[in-house]
Amino acid sequence: MIDRLRGKAIRRYGVVFLAFALVFSLAGCAAEEEPAAEEPAAKEPVAEEPIETTDLILASTTSTQDSGLFEVLIPAFEEAHPEYKVNVIAVGTGEALELGQNKDADVLLVHAKAKEEAFVADGFGIDRHDVMYNDFIIVGPAADPAGIKGATVADSLKKISDAGATFISRGDESGTHTAEKALWEKSAITPAGGWYNSAGKGMGDVLTMASEMAAYTLTDRATYLNMNNDLQLEILCEGDAVLFNQYGVIPVTDATNMEGAQVFADWIVSDEAQAIIGEYGVEKFGAPLFFPNAG
Repeated sequence: MIDRLRGKAIRRYGVVFLAFALVFSLAGCAAEEEPAAEEPAAKEPVAEEPIETTDLILASTTSTQDSGLFEVLIPAFEEAHPEYKVNVIAVGTGEALELGQNKDADVLLVHAKAKEEAFVADGFGIDRHDVMYNDFIIVGPAADPAGIKGATVADSLKKISDAGATFISRGDESGTHTAEKALWEKSAITPAGGWYNSAGKGMGDVLTMASEMAAYTLTDRATYLNMNNDLQLEILCEGDAVLFNQYGVIPVTDATNMEGAQVFADWIVSDEAQAIIGEYGVEKFGAPLFFPNAG
């Protein structure tokens, strides 16, 4: 009897003990588990103030435009100087110089050095610096009716004139047209007659015309190579020293955006811009279309 009572007591106290142990265990767990800290509210991003841009008008030749150079050069300048938005007016060098003279452009990139130096000497430009060069070439149909392939420039022009073979001239007082006129003069030839056509158009348009008419023309190499896949023209005369083609930059005196003009002029002769110019065309053609020579 006593043993039975003792067993019941032990069992009763055991149950109570286990109950208390469970309670204390749960309390301990609750104490150890601290409430999860609330994540700080995400800060709203501070909106960057837009950079104010000013327009910069660049008057340049159709060759720099038609060659595709500006497609890489202008974005690079605007990335380096986001305060400026460049607006390109692609015309012949003569018209570009006239735009500068009338203050309708802020900075010029052109290729008729004698005219450029006169422009600065007359006070219309602040100064002039060499930027890059390439060369002119005479192109024509593969049939080469005048037989000029491999001849010198003087002989090529004489053969074209003597044969009365169709020749398309820019006829727009551009740098290319200026160079062409000088070449005819050096060859002692005055081009005239139905075979000589003055187009009054840019380089790309003239190349297209020459291709369609199976004609000869003088072009800068860069524009020709950039358009060659769409042309039925071949390089027939090249490599003569008189075909050298130099480009220069001129900030316009009292331009609307004189500060921007100077920034662009300084940038295009910088190492950064010169490297871009020297690399343009290498991947596609295996050689640069322009050779940087600032300084």
